Amino acid sequence: MGRRILNDALRTIVNAERRGKATVDLKPISTVMSSFLRIMKHHGEYVLTSEYGFLANVGVTRHKLLIGYIRDFQVYDPHRVGRITVELQGRINDCKALTFRKDIKARDIEAYRLKTLPTHQWGYVVITTPDGVLDHEEAIKKNVGGQVLGYFH
Repeated sequence: MGRRILNDALRTIVNAERRGKATVDLKPISTVMSSFLRIMKHHGEYVLTSEYGFLANVGVTRHKLLIGYIRDFQVYDPHRVGRITVELQGRINDCKALTFRKDIKARDIEAYRLKTLPTHQWGYVVITTPDGVLDHEEAIKKNVGGQVLGYFH
């Protein structure tokens, strides 16, 4: 049942991205969904910015700014049915949750990533492990396997 809730929420996010919406409300919620969204928020690409805040390739002072797949999310009333409001950035091409259990060993994570994601340059596979919900890079670093929750790119 929990994976169905996650799958419905991720499909709602993708549909809102395709329509150009700025925010989306997700109901019902789960802790796994919050963990998945946290990974989507903290992973992305670094962009060089100048001290004035606009994107620039040249400048006196350069800063690295992380642009995640989603801007932010807020959890409202997590003890009851609740809802999550997600602020979108327009960076998600596809986002899916596996509704079946897919066990994966630590040594097979890279092969699964290459098979699932459309390109080698971006995208993440999200795995639930004994160490918590991790993306594929952290799971490889910690040398731990688990069950695949889903992926996004």
